[in-house]
Amino acid sequence: MNDTWLNPLGVHINLTAVVETSSGKDAIAEGLVDLLKPAIQQLDLHVHSVRESQVELREHIDNLATELCRINEHQKVALDLDPYVKKLLNARRRVVLVNNILQNAQERLRRLNHNVAKETARRKTMLEASGVFTSRSPSKP
Repeated sequence: MNDTWLNPLGVHINLTAVVETSSGKDAIAEGLVDLLKPAIQQLDLHVHSVRESQVELREHIDNLATELCRINEHQKVALDLDPYVKKLLNARRRVVLVNNILQNAQERLRRLNHNVAKETARRKTMLEASGVFTSRSPSKP
């Protein structure tokens, strides 16, 4: 068995140093929570930003399609804009679909973040109740 593991952030973790006691497991869990929580929060912010952009894009597509239809109705020269309007509406449909996917992903992230916070609070309460909890300090091993 390899004694080190390279996590997704490129940090080598020495597996032989992992303590098999429940407090060691709790420390590992807390470390994983501390590692994942900022990434989840950042991803949630980015998803929210993309969703706002998707809504804005959908509104622009709607306005452009309406304007093209209006131009097509008032044209004296027979210019067929219907294929372009259909392309715009198809693009709008895809934007709505992506927005729905992002909304579902954001909801899952929100639930994950909530569950992580709840589990962290539960574990801290358990550790404090058992008297094992000590504040972590970078200067203390």
